[in-house]
Amino acid sequence: MSLEKLQPANQKDVSVYSPYYQGRKRSALPLAISLYQMGNLEGSRKIEGGESIPFLATWSISSIPADLTRCRMQFDGNAELSYEVIMANFEFVDFLIEVLFGFKSSRTADFPQGFYRKLLKQEE
Repeated sequence: MSLEKLQPANQKDVSVYSPYYQGRKRSALPLAISLYQMGNLEGSRKIEGGESIPFLATWSISSIPADLTRCRMQFDGNAELSYEVIMANFEFVDFLIEVLFGFKSSRTADFPQGFYRKLLKQEE
């Protein structure tokens, strides 16, 4: 499903996550929860000075914000270019909110830089 056709999640699912977000992020939460509940995202990672690399991200789903999400990313359909990261659901949903904001401005589905730092274990 395209991000353009994403429908907001029901209020019951959204309200559990609401305390974790403020302002603009909270208003994007219904769509982010809906994306989270899909369990996958196809997009492309922009490479500076090069072509974008397509990816498929898949993740585990839970309705509890403090549970852990295991996200697996495979780039360019190549099993050797697979990476995995585990984080709290509310943190992962925060990254999905950023995906939605980025998609709104660029029409491209991609995770923010902070997600890739975490994925590649380069967090400071």
